[in-house]
Amino acid sequence: MLTFLLGGARSGKSALAVELATQHAGAVTYVATSPRIAGDTDLDRRIDAHRAERPAAWTTIEEPHDLGAAFELAADSIVIVDCITLWVSNLLWRGDADDAVMAAARAAATTAAARAAPTVVISNEVGLGVHPETDVGRHYRDVLGRVNQVWAAAADRALLLVAGRALALHDPWEVLA
Repeated sequence: MLTFLLGGARSGKSALAVELATQHAGAVTYVATSPRIAGDTDLDRRIDAHRAERPAAWTTIEEPHDLGAAFELAADSIVIVDCITLWVSNLLWRGDADDAVMAAARAAATTAAARAAPTVVISNEVGLGVHPETDVGRHYRDVLGRVNQVWAAAADRALLLVAGRALALHDPWEVLA
């Protein structure tokens, strides 16, 4: 089962993912996509806070680019991917073209959906906020929005989190039918 959790900053996505994994009877693998950046003490604090939220027995895989490899390492454990937002940023900053990012998203989402064990994937909804001021910001918002659509379409269940509450996301054609 692939669960896709989408929402704004501090909407409760990570907390829900951790709770879902805590309720799982088997092993848990946490895939962290954020690389540490030398000299970024704020990011270090955020990473340390996220680590403190999860049980020490969980396996953590730090993988900024290759989600497929992380899924292979996770074997039969439930997987939390936190988060697609940073994963897309990592790919774009590495210089991947938009079509390569989209292909990677489709491949990773397909692999996640086909896993025998549950997978919970987190991403930010960045299209609801302030219009980005820069070309880079607008480009990132647009690519991430398309990547989020790929993950939502592949998911067995997709939720939009707001203030710790969830709304189920449905295929618009199912709602319009």
